[in-house]
Amino acid sequence: MLSVPSFSFLAAFDRNIGWLTEWEQQALRGKRVAIAGMGGVGGFHLLSLVRLGVGAFNIADLDVFEVANFNRQIGATMPTVGHPKVDVLAQMALAINPELRLKKFAGGVQPTDVDAFLSGVDLFIDGFDFFVLDIRRRVFRRCAELGIPALTAAPVGMGVGFVAFTRDSMSFEEYFRFEGKSELQQYVNFLLGMAPSGVHRAYLADPGRLDFARRAAPSTVVGVQLAASVTAAVAVKLLLGRGGVKTAPFHHHYDAYLGKTVDRRLRWGNAGPLQKVKAKAALRFFEDLVRRKQPVRFVPSTPLEEIIDVARWAPSGDNAQPWRFRIKGDDALAVFVEDKSIGNVYEYRGGEPTLLSAGMLLANLQIAASAHGRTMQWQYAGRVSGLRRIDCHFAGDPAVPHDELYACVPLRSVDRRPYRLAPITGAERSTLEAALGNDLDVAWHEGLGARMSMARLNAIGTDIRLRIPETFEIHRRIIDWQQRQSPAGIPAGALGLNAGTLRMMRWAMQSWDRMSRMNRYAGTFAAAFQMDYLPGICCAGYFAIRPKTTWPFETRVPHLLAVGERIQRFWLTATKLGLSLQPTLAPLAFAHWGRSGTDFTADPRSRSAAARLGREFDRVLGFPGEDVIFLGRIGRPRPPGFSRSVRLPVQDLLLKEPDVPEAAPPEG
Repeated sequence: MLSVPSFSFLAAFDRNIGWLTEWEQQALRGKRVAIAGMGGVGGFHLLSLVRLGVGAFNIADLDVFEVANFNRQIGATMPTVGHPKVDVLAQMALAINPELRLKKFAGGVQPTDVDAFLSGVDLFIDGFDFFVLDIRRRVFRRCAELGIPALTAAPVGMGVGFVAFTRDSMSFEEYFRFEGKSELQQYVNFLLGMAPSGVHRAYLADPGRLDFARRAAPSTVVGVQLAASVTAAVAVKLLLGRGGVKTAPFHHHYDAYLGKTVDRRLRWGNAGPLQKVKAKAALRFFEDLVRRKQPVRFVPSTPLEEIIDVARWAPSGDNAQPWRFRIKGDDALAVFVEDKSIGNVYEYRGGEPTLLSAGMLLANLQIAASAHGRTMQWQYAGRVSGLRRIDCHFAGDPAVPHDELYACVPLRSVDRRPYRLAPITGAERSTLEAALGNDLDVAWHEGLGARMSMARLNAIGTDIRLRIPETFEIHRRIIDWQQRQSPAGIPAGALGLNAGTLRMMRWAMQSWDRMSRMNRYAGTFAAAFQMDYLPGICCAGYFAIRPKTTWPFETRVPHLLAVGERIQRFWLTATKLGLSLQPTLAPLAFAHWGRSGTDFTADPRSRSAAARLGREFDRVLGFPGEDVIFLGRIGRPRPPGFSRSVRLPVQDLLLKEPDVPEAAPPEG
C-alpha cells in the first residue's frame, strides 16, 4: 500500500524562500486574510495566498457553482456543479495546506455580520461580484474605521484594474463617489474608477454582452488570474510591512492583451472634471444598452442543436441565411432552403448562389457532426412550399476523426479590406486545390496586371450597383448602420469604406433622390477605389473556380449542393492557412445578364456597362466567364477588426411542426 504523505509547512512552501525570507514566510503563516466571494476572482485570491503560505482566512460566499462559471472560476468543474462555492474552495485550500485556520461564512457577508467577518483579520480582499455594490461599500467603510487595509482588483477583459485603500489613503467612497447616484450610475462609477484609462475598449469584441439590465458582463480567466496575482503581490507587501504600495487615489491598470500598463494618480477620484465627463458619456452608452434589452442567449441542449449552432456560420449572399431547420428525432433533421429560382430576374442563374451557400451549410453540418463522433449523410428531397428540402441523417461512429477544419467554421468570414501583398506559396496553392477535389478546377490570377484587370471589372460592377434603382432597396435593407456585428445584414463598418465615404453613403441611402444626386455630382469612383481598386491590388491574387464537367438539368441541384460543400472546404482551408478571402460574385451576375441581354434594370447606361463587363470577363479570364461558378480574391489579412456579419440565433432558425409540410418528389 502507498503511505499517505505527511504535511510539512516548511517543505510545502520552501520554494517561496528567496523572494521571501524565512522569517517572512513564518510571519505569513500567522496572518489572517478576509476574502468576500469565492467565485470568479475570489477563489483565485484564496488559493494564490494559500500557496504563498498565508495561514488563516475568513471566506464568504452564498452561491453554488454552475456550468456558466466554467470559463473563469477555479472551483467550477462538473463534480462541483450545485455545490456551495465556499465549501468547494475551503476543501481545495485545505488540500494544499491542511493546517489552515478557516472560518466560513456560508451566507455570504451580510450587513449584520460585517464585524464578525472582519474579526481578527490583517487584510481584506474584495472578491464580490461586480454588481454587488451595497455590501461592498459597507465592508470598505468598516475596514477604514478599523484600520484594515482593503484591496480591490477588477478583471477587465484580459487585464486587471487595481486600487488599494489603507488608513492613510483616500477612502473608498471618496474615490468612487457612489453617494446619491442611481444604480446604473454607481456601476459606471465603479468601472471608471477601476479602469479610468479605458485601454480595454480597444478589443471589446461584442459590447452587447455588457448587459447591465441582467447584471451580466463578459470576463476571461486571463483577467481573473491577473487580478489574483496582482492582489497577492500587494498583499505580501502590506502583510509584511515592506511598503511601496501606491494607494488611492492611485489606480493601476495592466492589460496583458495590449501589453500596456497605466499607473496614475486620479487626484480627485471620480469627482475630477475629466472623470465626470467620462461618466456622463459612459452612462449614455449603458443606458442605450439597457434600452436595447438584449435577448436571452440560447444554450443548445442536444447534440443536434449544438451541431446547428456551429453549422449556422455558413456564408450566404448579403448574410441572408436562407435556411431553416426542423429537428426530427435524435439523429435526423430537415433543412429547408428558400427557393429563389422561379420568376425572379434578379436571381443569378436560377438561384445558383443560394444553392452553393446551402452546400456550404451542409459542409459545416458534416464538420460540426465530427466533433460529436457522428457522420452526416444528406439527400435532396425536392421543392416544398417555395422551399428546397434537404434531409440529413447523423450516425454515431466512434472512429470518425474530429475534422481539422472545425475551429475554422466560426472564424471564417468575408474580409473586404486590403490584404498584405505577400504571395501564396506553391504548397498553399496545392493544399487549396486539393480541398476542391477532382471535379472542380481553379484558375489563379496573381500578377499585378492580372489583379488590376480583375479590380477594374469589380469596379464596373460597383458602378452599376450604385447607379441602378433596382439594387438601391437591397442595399438599404442589408446594410446595418447601427451594429458592428450584424445578425441579419452587413455592418457598415465591414464594407471597406473610410469614415468620410461612409458618412456620405449613409446620407445618400436615405432616398433614391439623394443617391441619384450623389452619383450625378460625386460619381462612384470613391466607393470603387476603396472597395475594388485598393483591395484588388492589395492582395495575393484572384481565383476562379469552375466545374470540369457539365451536369444534366435533372441533377443540377444536388450537384450544386455538392459543389458548395467543396467550395466551403476550400474557404475553410484558406482560413486554416491564415488566408482571408472575399467572394466577388456581383460582377459575375452583371456580366451574365449583360451577355444574355436580360433587362435587369431600366437604366440603359448600366445595361450597356453589363454587356461590356461580360466581354471583358471572358478576355481577362482567358475562358468563358459563364463557366465560372465561384470567384474571389485571396491574401494574407491584416489584424482583424470586430465589424462582421454574425448569425441569427439557433432558436430563430428552428421550425416547429407543422410550419412546413412534408416534401414533394425531387426535381431540378
